[in-house]
Amino acid sequence: MSIIKISDEIQEALNEKKPVVALESTLISHGLPSPLNVDVALQAESILRELKVVPATIALFDGYLRIGISQAEIELLGSSDEVTKTSFNNLGEVIANKSLGATTVASTMFAAYRSGIKVFATGGIGGVHRGSDGDISADLKALSDIPVAVVCAGVKSILDIPKTLEALETLGVPIIGYKTNVFPEFWTQGEDLKLKIVASGSEEAAHLLNTHWEIGLTTGQLVAVPIPEEKAVDQKIVENSITESLSEASAAGITGNAITPFLLTKVADASNGLTLEANVDLILNNVQVAGEIAIQMAETSSR
Repeated sequence: MSIIKISDEIQEALNEKKPVVALESTLISHGLPSPLNVDVALQAESILRELKVVPATIALFDGYLRIGISQAEIELLGSSDEVTKTSFNNLGEVIANKSLGATTVASTMFAAYRSGIKVFATGGIGGVHRGSDGDISADLKALSDIPVAVVCAGVKSILDIPKTLEALETLGVPIIGYKTNVFPEFWTQGEDLKLKIVASGSEEAAHLLNTHWEIGLTTGQLVAVPIPEEKAVDQKIVENSITESLSEASAAGITGNAITPFLLTKVADASNGLTLEANVDLILNNVQVAGEIAIQMAETSSR
């Protein structure tokens, strides 16, 4: 029995080797406040369609991983309190119980790969959390095992970015700087974490991605896209907000899956909404870049 249902539009595009970009649904259900969450999800799909790229928003409905959902279903994910944030550890449970579920980076990568989609756009990936509690996102496990390109603005700033980069290197995951040799730090363009691999544009990025898999390597790959300079938040504001928010989270006993949305909300409040605005800007910028890369990869595969 297949647990994956691909929309007719997306299946046709895949059959004809047209560009398709996967989009996660946790950004809708848990990542952004309503009604901004639905608006951004629809904007992301619109950006791809303008590029002649087929969007594949992924979520769980009625016991299936759905590859491509309707506007009404996006609106449901953005308004319901019954949406389960779904990663590797509970994917089977959500499917078995036929619950409404939103996919994280990890589960979106899994669904994209199983569907034949090579490019996935998101905001930022999870990683190694700050502190010594050993909390590590399943996103890193997914990147080590699943050959999908993840286009993002780096690692969420609330995490331990240097340790996350060390983990990715150990796991053999290439990090491709998109028009930058500095690792972007989500709400900021980054400062001093140098990258060894740089793509000058979508054509070179596609070539690097394809070559990695053509030689037999099977890991995922990260395309790190800095937030546009005019949209970036001051590094000091971000770091001060994170430090204060982490202290609040510790005092309140907030850990595990609950800590990321808590910290994102607190940092947005502390920055007077600047990080929330930047979050939207970087998501849509990543979608644009992912679409352009998907076009180049599709052109290569059709030759």
